[in-house]
Amino acid sequence: MTQRGASGPTHTDLISSRENRWLKLFRARLRGTGPAEREPIGVEGRKLVEEALRSGLEAEALLLAESAEPELEPILRAASASEAGIPRSRILRTTDKLFASVAGTEAPQGVAALFRAPAWGFDDVLRGAANSEGALSSDSTLVVVMAGVQDPGNVGTIIRSAEAFGATGAIAARGTADPWSPKALRASAGSALRLPLLRGIAIPILLAQLKMAGVGIFAAIGRDASSLPSASKVADENPDLRQRAAIFIGSEGAGLPHEVVHSADGTLSIPMRSAVDSLNAGIAASILLFDAARQRKSGP
Repeated sequence: MTQRGASGPTHTDLISSRENRWLKLFRARLRGTGPAEREPIGVEGRKLVEEALRSGLEAEALLLAESAEPELEPILRAASASEAGIPRSRILRTTDKLFASVAGTEAPQGVAALFRAPAWGFDDVLRGAANSEGALSSDSTLVVVMAGVQDPGNVGTIIRSAEAFGATGAIAARGTADPWSPKALRASAGSALRLPLLRGIAIPILLAQLKMAGVGIFAAIGRDASSLPSASKVADENPDLRQRAAIFIGSEGAGLPHEVVHSADGTLSIPMRSAVDSLNAGIAASILLFDAARQRKSGP
């Protein structure tokens, strides 16, 4: 390994074996369903890598294909704005062919990185990221909870909309696709790397935590409320989402678990023409989050 200088690019030998331990790790993270506890997040593509660096995530390794060598300088510039940055000894290079063998996209850009997962807590989700633009005050909690949303594309879309419309955080309850899986990350356009989020919490535990924190629970339901518990038969026509609120989104097929609807302080539905049976989870969540942002902006 040679260096041009302490702050300049580091040059490493080209990785030429599919069995290299780093290539195996990148392959698992870029093609998997999401990292387990303490495993790094795999991020592919220059833009997403730069987003992760600017978000302050700590890079464990950067992998470049030979043809992507010109992309290194702008990535290092993005890293220089972060306290964590990229360890120069972990800037790795491989052939275009081997990079394609570990990439999770059909037309890889030749840039990928592994990042240490941010350690968000429940309070972070209620409070919002400290450096987020237009962050809500602590008494204006707005959380979107995905309960059984299994399409990672929908999960990423929901998280992207949550950040766009001022939510303080997102929660992927147990049974939901991992928001840090490669497909969800791409669909979130980097929001899953910035917005405080939690993964894998059991619904009963989450409901108890929200109740104790004084956060209102709102269940998004379909047009037909006939299968709901009697106490929640009719959805609120104009629910007040200016309060501390958690909006629960279920799967398109099964909807929300009955325990969520039973515990809800209110239900939400989206008026639609009768010819349309339902919206997918990503679109429905986006509309409800927009309505919450509209209410909060207009004030009492």
